[in-house]
Amino acid sequence: MSGLLIRPRERIAPDGAIVELTPAAAGWTYVGFEVHALAAGATLARACDGRELCVVVVQGRAHVRSDHGAWHDLGGRATPFDGPPDAAYLPPGCEVVVEGGAGGGEVALCWAPAVTGAPARVLRGAAGRRERRGYDVHERWVHDILMGGEAAERLLVCEVVTPSGHWSSYPPHKHDRDALPHESLLEETYYHRTSPADGFALQRVYSDDRTLDETLAVHDRDLVLVPRGYHAVAAPPGVADYYLNVMAGPSRSWAFVDDPALAWTRAAGATTDLPIPKEPLPR
Repeated sequence: MSGLLIRPRERIAPDGAIVELTPAAAGWTYVGFEVHALAAGATLARACDGRELCVVVVQGRAHVRSDHGAWHDLGGRATPFDGPPDAAYLPPGCEVVVEGGAGGGEVALCWAPAVTGAPARVLRGAAGRRERRGYDVHERWVHDILMGGEAAERLLVCEVVTPSGHWSSYPPHKHDRDALPHESLLEETYYHRTSPADGFALQRVYSDDRTLDETLAVHDRDLVLVPRGYHAVAAPPGVADYYLNVMAGPSRSWAFVDDPALAWTRAAGATTDLPIPKEPLPR
């Protein structure tokens, strides 16, 4: 199996863990990520220590308690495809407890190293930025959770819903050089959910010299690592794909470079010179 792909546990761990990633396990420096399924009343405790944390309620409901107070009934959507998410931000140096709300919840813990962080707060989905990005068959919905408009030290967090038959993270782009203002160095994870749950999506990760060139079939609750290179996602007909993106690096700036071979597709209405046949092509 690819080193870029982490499958969910076949059996959920006693603490509800579905998938887990530490920077050490990934062989990188910044991004840590974990997802837990918490039954109503079940709790998960973590120490932030030298890390900042964004708790995203992927589905269901959850309560978050910390040294900074308690926030109850975050979330509420039945699936990740049902509207924007609720989340909470916690700075380094605090203790946090996440508890499953009524009916339980699936929560993602998004981590990055930090010294001071930013003020602890709730990030309500209803107040967040929701954008329809792209056009034609690479149109998708983007929900900003903890992007540049929200204060943090390193973390950048958003989620994307890709409709059936569409592409996203498109055109393929990369952010693997610390060369601001043109490009930033950001590690990134993609946590996928599919609808229906037994469907699949495709994700490609590749470099200019093709020393990295992988195309992955991703299923519900798979985690994909993007340590470097261009990346793009495709949802096949009949399957919608959701993913939660977590990014972090030496600078908190999302500056990317498109694959030069496909950068032209970013222009709205861009088409090739190849005519579309009016009749089906012969088999």
